[in-house]
Amino acid sequence: MPLSQQTIDTVKATIPVLQEHGLAITSRMYDVLFEKYPQTRALFSGAPEDQPKILAAAVAAYAGNIDNLDALKDAVERMAAAHVRTNVKSEHYPMVGDAILTAMQDVLGDAATPEILEAWKEAYFFLADVLIKREEELYASSEAD
Repeated sequence: MPLSQQTIDTVKATIPVLQEHGLAITSRMYDVLFEKYPQTRALFSGAPEDQPKILAAAVAAYAGNIDNLDALKDAVERMAAAHVRTNVKSEHYPMVGDAILTAMQDVLGDAATPEILEAWKEAYFFLADVLIKREEELYASSEAD
């Protein structure tokens, strides 16, 4: 199911906020993720030290291209391959989604309106579905080898 136009518009409207607070959001997201879901820590054992910065840039790129996902095709492919290398599974996505939405609320406070959080929830799980499908293909092809 495609993203709603309202979600696209709302996510695009948050680009300036992401530029200003993106690193704080992603840094907080990892704190929340590891506190609430300690089993995910192992997935990031080989992550670079600047992983929150990398994720902040990826989130901003997604927001900027949410209405043109073809522009993100290479980035999605790299992300899916990295996820397969680190054994990310579909059950991890709800944990990360919860952590990123919690981090947005923590960092942005009242500016994280229900409308913004709902739009980002829809956008996050839309992208999660794209990644999960691609990762399933990659897992299947590696099993066939």
